[in-house]
Amino acid sequence: MQRLALRWKAASIPTAFVPTMGYLHDGHASLIRRARQAVGNRGRVVVSVFVNPTQFAPSEDLENYPRDLAGDKRLCRLAGADALFLPPGDSMYPDDFSTFVIEEQLSHGMEGVSRPTHFRGVTTVVAKLFNLVMPSIAVFGAKDFQQAAVVRRMVRDLHFPVRIIIAPTLREPDGLAMSSRNQYLSARERTEAVILWRVIREAKERVARGTIASAELSRRLSAVIRQQPSARLDYIEFFDTNTFLPVEKVKKGTHLALAVFIGKTRLIDNAKL
Repeated sequence: MQRLALRWKAASIPTAFVPTMGYLHDGHASLIRRARQAVGNRGRVVVSVFVNPTQFAPSEDLENYPRDLAGDKRLCRLAGADALFLPPGDSMYPDDFSTFVIEEQLSHGMEGVSRPTHFRGVTTVVAKLFNLVMPSIAVFGAKDFQQAAVVRRMVRDLHFPVRIIIAPTLREPDGLAMSSRNQYLSARERTEAVILWRVIREAKERVARGTIASAELSRRLSAVIRQQPSARLDYIEFFDTNTFLPVEKVKKGTHLALAVFIGKTRLIDNAKL
């Protein structure tokens, strides 16, 4: 991969990169199409599939994370990718691997609280992938909003010559954000999972009527989530997108992020209110 990237760079061919953990769906296809738009027909679009072990805690679903390489290859072809990069785990993390990249500000709240080792794994693997693929552009989805912001900060702080594009979240017709983990849901849980989108819509409606205290809005939205039998709130946060610190007053332009367990499946979503 690195030799191929160096050849493209020597020929002044721009490269756009879409890093994924596989089990690709239409949301990923939209990122690939956005990457193609960014570099044009002359450029190259690279998609990686790597289920990164360092971003999973021991209690999380690394071994059971869904995989479908044949389907991934088919989607990449149809979406217009030029190369599919499948790095082997023992090359990415040899037995004596001991170097990590850690972002110290934006990664502390929300996902950083619920999954304390997660972002260390994300920044480390993305840094490694950037060094291998050598892209001029990388495309991330807005569904993982905090992750995209952490990567953007890493790129700025460590002077990676990569422009980060954050593409909009793609949703199912009923509003549920597309996610590889949606396939874990039973039919009943899939119906209940729409509660994340309902909460976002209700928050937007309330904020449209005026500024509201974050504690009050959080209580109201938590009560909505509790109406679903299989739903359990992990967090709901209203925050400033520059600092990722929580705000006391929620108004138009404030960002909302939430994580909800539907049965055993943990789903996340976010939106600008």
